[in-house]
Amino acid sequence: MRPVTDLPIGLQLYSVRGECQKDLRATIDAVARIGYRAVEPWGYDGAAVAWVGRPAAEVRAMLDVAGLACCGMHVATAALQGDALKRTVELNRILGNRFLIVAADSQRMGSRAGIAELASILDRAAEIVRADGMWVGYHAHGFDFAKIEGRTAWEILFSSTRSEVVMQLDNGNCASGGGDPIAMLKAFPGRARTVHVKEYGGPAGAVIGEGKADWRGTLRLCRELHHTEWYVVEEGGEDGMGFDVCRRSLAGIERLLRLDRRP
Repeated sequence: MRPVTDLPIGLQLYSVRGECQKDLRATIDAVARIGYRAVEPWGYDGAAVAWVGRPAAEVRAMLDVAGLACCGMHVATAALQGDALKRTVELNRILGNRFLIVAADSQRMGSRAGIAELASILDRAAEIVRADGMWVGYHAHGFDFAKIEGRTAWEILFSSTRSEVVMQLDNGNCASGGGDPIAMLKAFPGRARTVHVKEYGGPAGAVIGEGKADWRGTLRLCRELHHTEWYVVEEGGEDGMGFDVCRRSLAGIERLLRLDRRP
């Protein structure tokens, strides 16, 4: 088994969603053998206390056996509202996860009124889960960087939320949507407790470190301005099958983070 890195790097399991649907236990074991320290599940809508057809306690047992932490969960906005929030908190308490991150909300992020509604939902949920030692946040997609009256939807959202709402920037998605990842990291200090790392602008098949992303600037800001706790890779094979892309991505971000640690 490959030694697990001492660096705080997790894998968003959507990257291997096809493998998860085929055999969740085998997928979790494979992610651990590659060398990731944690995983971030996706797709929870608050309607049930199971994920990929498995009860939370069973998933936690799989993670414990593999030696992996749960470094976050991507949820639907509905999972943070009403009675669903209680189920979301309980599920993540079992998994040992502290970060409840809305994966996307393209409908609300398309207008100022919608953004104001989303900001209110995030603020309210963040206040409620604080007693459980949890954090609420929002994850970046390209559409979040469309401009509304001269400002990106992303800037409007994070200017409208309380400081403890996590800004889970995805540098690849940001850039692909016309945004500036470096500018966004500078604009909201201390908000990126967890980030998604993804390459962009490279040749076909390029993974982290093989494209045009400003990794030196990105990682320095995460370290110095945000004290980022988890770097989450979201790069995988077609339809979420196979582990080669995830393996190469981990090697790339490990190398970059070790360079960033040097005096």
